[in-house]
Amino acid sequence: MLHHRLQIATKAPFCCHDITADIQRLIDGHSMQQGLVVAVGQHTTTALVINENEQRLLTDIEQFFLALVPPQRAWLHNDLELRQDIPADEPRNAHAHLIALMLGCQLSLPVLDGKLGLGRYQSVLLVELDGPRQRQVLLQLRLEN
Repeated sequence: MLHHRLQIATKAPFCCHDITADIQRLIDGHSMQQGLVVAVGQHTTTALVINENEQRLLTDIEQFFLALVPPQRAWLHNDLELRQDIPADEPRNAHAHLIALMLGCQLSLPVLDGKLGLGRYQSVLLVELDGPRQRQVLLQLRLEN
């Protein structure tokens, strides 16, 4: 089993970053033909999904989730003065945690004949929900012999 930490600098409060090519490069670099890649987001305000990387759809996704879980709502997690032991720069980001719960933080990706087993329009997307920030995705390659 091999491990790798993918580093991603996100650029907006809510955005999708396509990491498909990064994962495929890792597969290629290890000459992996068959197996499984497990991807796990290392943050509670990001998600990992498989979907189409089309800009208008990505905008629809952002608008959908921000309407469903509005950032400006009076979430208890955002009452920073009532929480203990928090850093001075703690963000009001309850909405990001809640959206991350709905989307999930890990994926199991099959590798077949040296390629990710994705459909024609599928991409692996890191969904930033509280950016911009430096983010990490832990990748575990499980090679079949």
